[in-house]
Amino acid sequence: MAGFDRLMAFDRDHVWHPYSSAGSAAASYLVESAAGVRLSLRMPGGSAVEAIDAMSSWWCAIHGYAVPELDDAVRAQLSRMSHVMFGGLTHEPAIALAERLVALTPAALQRVFFADSGSVSVEVAMKMALQFQVGVGGGAGARRTRFFTIRGGYHGDTFSPMSVTDPVGGMHTLFTGILPEHVFAPIPPAGIDVAADDPALLAWERQTRELFAAHAHEVAAVILEPLLQGAGGMRFHSPRVVQVLAELAREHGALVIFDEIATGFGRTGTLFAMERAGVVPDIVCVGKALTGGYVTLAAVLCTDEVAIGVSTERAGGALMHGPTFMANPLACAVALASLDLVQDNDFSAQVRGLEAGLTTGLKPAADLPAVADVRVLGGVGVIQLREPARVAELTAAALARGVWIRPFRDLVYAMPPYVTSAEDLATVCDAMVQSVATVHG
Repeated sequence: MAGFDRLMAFDRDHVWHPYSSAGSAAASYLVESAAGVRLSLRMPGGSAVEAIDAMSSWWCAIHGYAVPELDDAVRAQLSRMSHVMFGGLTHEPAIALAERLVALTPAALQRVFFADSGSVSVEVAMKMALQFQVGVGGGAGARRTRFFTIRGGYHGDTFSPMSVTDPVGGMHTLFTGILPEHVFAPIPPAGIDVAADDPALLAWERQTRELFAAHAHEVAAVILEPLLQGAGGMRFHSPRVVQVLAELAREHGALVIFDEIATGFGRTGTLFAMERAGVVPDIVCVGKALTGGYVTLAAVLCTDEVAIGVSTERAGGALMHGPTFMANPLACAVALASLDLVQDNDFSAQVRGLEAGLTTGLKPAADLPAVADVRVLGGVGVIQLREPARVAELTAAALARGVWIRPFRDLVYAMPPYVTSAEDLATVCDAMVQSVATVHG
């Protein structure tokens, strides 16, 4: 590849990557192309390597890469228009996507607000809750300015989402004292199948109810990731946790916000994780897989009650948010095509296959001395270590086995594209297990 050394030198010296230090930038791998579930990479020194992407590009490329149906959707929309402002104007792709999202989500969710990214959608949802409380509560509502959630969560990197991300063990502890202080219940007992009468879960519920009661007068909304906490630690929790928090919100006049950015569109086995909990939120955020990983786009859906409350004169008369690229036509068009594939490809069968393969393939990791836990939920497989992951070494070891992973904290995990074959999934699992055995012993 012409100029490889120059490109990588410029990247090292000038391009700032996510969660990286400008003072000691870690090496990056150059992607030349991607197709199916494979990335064509250049290694340090310039040698070519093909690797199965076990990350789905941070969980969004659920159909893989160079997908004909998605490519065609982008080309067709390009022939009409690539973008137009959404203030005072509208267009068919946005209307059609809103119609599809309303049809796919619970009947109570009738209003759709498009946002630029998952983090921004959480900002919007939190604004909605605050404005709603002012609109319906007057003076009392104006004092409802805090959010209630559970420890261990992650909701994004902009300021409002940072404030409801775990303030102690999360990624944003540096900003403690600057961010608004919200109310955090303890991390619930681990495990999706924890029984509702489990003593540890009952103890958590008692603590959580007491904490909520002490702050109920100031809580605008509960916010949480249902069933699966993503970047906060890849923890799974019982549907009962979701039900308890929703019950508390409704008992005390607070709203319920679900962050389904990572869990939406099939990742945990149902189209949305909230289905397994049997709870309908007042507001839900979706993103990531919405466009199949092609273009950034997110959406916030809410009930008519929330929309009307936000729109009262007392609350300002309008939702105070308006991104420049809101409802970008290219993004909306490819999102529609991606949702077609989710349904046409039988996502539930695809994810069941991933769950079975991950369960079998990662099981040997449980016998490794360095491993604290192995867990699988839907299309998510996690090896939790007893010490911080040696990210660079683990990544290199997996690449040597033809697999791209990106560990973080003490977690070596996979969220592969839904279209990953059984053979490729076995390769992913073997690479993860062997890399942990080689690097951490």
